[in-house]
Amino acid sequence: MIRNIQTIIPGVATSDGAGVKLRRSLGGQQQVRLDPFLMLDEFSSNDPNDYVAGFPAHPHRGFETVTYMLEGHMLHEDHLGNQGHLKTGGVQWMTAGRGIIHSEMPQQVSGAMRGFQLWINLPAQEKMKTPGYQDIQAEDIPITSLQNGGSVKVIAGSYENQGQRVSGPIQGITTTPLFLDVHLPPHTSFEHSIAKELNAFIYAYEGDLEIGSPLKAAPKQSAIVLGDGDCLQVKSGSTGAQFIVLAALPLHEPIVQYGPFVMNTRAEIEQAIDDYQNNRFVTA
Repeated sequence: MIRNIQTIIPGVATSDGAGVKLRRSLGGQQQVRLDPFLMLDEFSSNDPNDYVAGFPAHPHRGFETVTYMLEGHMLHEDHLGNQGHLKTGGVQWMTAGRGIIHSEMPQQVSGAMRGFQLWINLPAQEKMKTPGYQDIQAEDIPITSLQNGGSVKVIAGSYENQGQRVSGPIQGITTTPLFLDVHLPPHTSFEHSIAKELNAFIYAYEGDLEIGSPLKAAPKQSAIVLGDGDCLQVKSGSTGAQFIVLAALPLHEPIVQYGPFVMNTRAEIEQAIDDYQNNRFVTA
């Protein structure tokens, strides 16, 4: 069964951190989510004034953040002493767990800075787990070539191409996330099986794309939530298409969010605020 377009969530211009300009689709309003996905930001600019101030030290608790850098160079550091360089094509997968204070600061004063940050919820039993990072360099993320001239970059989950399964570096997560970056030449079809129990969406960031059966146009810079089914079917337009595919197992748990804290109850949010204000993130 082909997955068709169910909902379109346009990316809305906003800013975060110390004034970094971005477009937010999922999470633009707290109820506009797709379980377990909480938020998706796209940042994209050639003007350093839009990004150079970066994201100074700030806390998180209760979920995972995924930063995928299409172009640029950022340095992330945290209160546990972790440090990593996020460069073009690389990914940082951070599990905030019980609490982390980190910063993400540009290491450039000119040129393009472009990429995505995704927030994925953690199940209740994992919200207070030990925080950690996975820093994944571009050369460690497999890219498989398609017969039609396109390519699929497999960040999380797996993709089967011509009988061979290609697995990304992110595995073993409870929500079993799928994260693909797909590039298609003009007028090219693409299909991929997505288990029916997963929630899924697409974000087209370059070119023209149609989705489903019958095919319907998918606007760029929007989260395109897919309906029920077990197969993704898309086709690129005259300029080709570049898009990310995201899918994961829903948690079906209550969500209470207060800024960078995402828990299951109001009492847990109040505890997170109290822990942060009283420096318990550092001593935990």
